[in-house]
Amino acid sequence: MRKLVLLLVSAVLVTSCISKKDYAALQAQHKKTKDELVAVKNSLTKCLIEKEKCESETVSLKNNIEELKKDKQKTLEYVDNLTVLTKGANDNIKETLAQLSKKDKYINRIRSAASKKDSLNLVVAFHLKKELKDGIDDEDIEINVEKTVVFISISDKLLFKSGSYNVTEKAYKVLEKVATVVNGQPEMDVMIEGHTDDTPIKADNKVLQDNWDLSAKRATAITRILQYKYGVKPSRLIAAGRSSYVPLAPNDSPANKSKNRRTKIIILPKIGQFFDLLEQKAE
Repeated sequence: MRKLVLLLVSAVLVTSCISKKDYAALQAQHKKTKDELVAVKNSLTKCLIEKEKCESETVSLKNNIEELKKDKQKTLEYVDNLTVLTKGANDNIKETLAQLSKKDKYINRIRSAASKKDSLNLVVAFHLKKELKDGIDDEDIEINVEKTVVFISISDKLLFKSGSYNVTEKAYKVLEKVATVVNGQPEMDVMIEGHTDDTPIKADNKVLQDNWDLSAKRATAITRILQYKYGVKPSRLIAAGRSSYVPLAPNDSPANKSKNRRTKIIILPKIGQFFDLLEQKAE
């Protein structure tokens, strides 16, 4: 009897153990199935969203197609309504093209002339630098090609005494070399510009009223030397006073004021020749 009881108890225990294992397996299977279901739902949601997006794009494309069809129809209507070009219209077009061709030739000739002028300016600048090589490194003399002109900027301390328009002896050597180059280019005009700083002329000055007077008299003083001493034709010379109104630097220090007190000698094409070029008919 005792053995029978032990056997029954053993059987119950074995049966209980098997049930727990099966239960654990079922739980694991249930969790896996649940996770798979969640994944499937997520995938389905994404597919529905993508479907809506595609449907929206499809509607948009259909609308675009309809608009294109309408545009095409309108274009066909416009083409149907166009009149055939008459012979007179064709002749007008030919005449317009001929005029454009003439203008192209004219523009090309102007460009060619401008190119030659630029080359000439470079040659003039080269000769000026060569003539003034002894003083070209001096900060008081500057030579540049600017747009259509060559200019020499000379500090006033090299040409004049302070507040005066009387030319110094040192200036003649520079002006002689400038005249050599200028006389070698008889087809070009020469403008002499006087520039001052903004320091007012003293009230007791009986000759100069203001900086306009000083700049103009300095320009004419240089002009007379180029004409009378070095033989530059007066018909080529232009004297201009600019006072203090075209400064190189602010007049806020002695150094800057010194930069602004200068004389510019500008070598430029004759205005008459320029207008002659413009008036020429294109061939």
